Amino acid sequence: MDYDFSEDVAKIWPALMYIGGFLVVVGALLFVLDFLPRWGKHKERLQAMGFLGPALVLLGLGLVYPLVRTVYLSFFDADSKAFVGVENYSWIFTNDDTLLMLRNTLFWVVCVPLLSTGFGLLYAVLVDRARGEVVSKSLIFMPMAISLVGASIIWKFIYAYRDPKVEQIGLLNQILVWMGFEPQQFLSTSPWNTFFMIVMMIWIQAGFAMVILSAAIKAIPAEIVEAAKLDGANPWQMFWRVTMPSIRPAVVVVTVTVTIATLKVFDIVRTSTGGQFKSSVLAFEMYTQAFRSYDDGKGSALAVLLFVLVIPVVVYQARQLRHRTESR
Repeated sequence: MDYDFSEDVAKIWPALMYIGGFLVVVGALLFVLDFLPRWGKHKERLQAMGFLGPALVLLGLGLVYPLVRTVYLSFFDADSKAFVGVENYSWIFTNDDTLLMLRNTLFWVVCVPLLSTGFGLLYAVLVDRARGEVVSKSLIFMPMAISLVGASIIWKFIYAYRDPKVEQIGLLNQILVWMGFEPQQFLSTSPWNTFFMIVMMIWIQAGFAMVILSAAIKAIPAEIVEAAKLDGANPWQMFWRVTMPSIRPAVVVVTVTVTIATLKVFDIVRTSTGGQFKSSVLAFEMYTQAFRSYDDGKGSALAVLLFVLVIPVVVYQARQLRHRTESR
């Protein structure tokens, strides 16, 4: 029986084209970096262009083009055929479900960065130079080693609900039963389900905040600490007048980083509630419209909105970094 290689060739051909394109790019890069500078006067400039060129091309293909394409699609209908103007954006701010989604997103963005940074700072201050510091920090940081999906599954078991007549498997509901209360459907009751999912994110991000802030506390010059103690500063004054001013840049970095991660939160909502029970957020709604409802227009509009919300946070972080660099 003869074997037909036509199907295999059709599958292999794109891979061969990609390999060939890669070889062409590498060859061009070697030509620019090695041979071309020998023939010109501006060797350093050509070498810089050779190193930056591939990165700029990849940024253009992987970031700029998708951004422009997404903005373009946001002005069209679900099939990307009919131009609808700002109708998709109007839908975001007039539909009851999307307004609820925006409210949930705002709740996430306000609570998670503040509480994560607060708990991380509390951990860093209490654990710093304490007995068993390494073990304590390892346990606090451990949730960061778990994926958001894995953490969500862990907390789903903690929040798990069963009929009051059946033995509970959820830790919280079992505690409620021991205390004489009825078990509760934590992830099915709005708006409290949003709060219980926020607890998951705080549990994860507090370890990250603790590591960064603990490092910042340890970097405070010992001379400043000793001078404050000689002046009679109590622990409360030490914290507000010495520690906080010294670690303010680290606090800003942690807060901004957690805020960006919170704006993009998807895994926890997808795993915990699937966006049901009025618990959807911006990133999950974008996924729902684009890949479940197959509405490219609304999905793109939500993606653009998410991008616009992230921009001010990134700009603020960049300005803070530049300010720190210039002040040194």
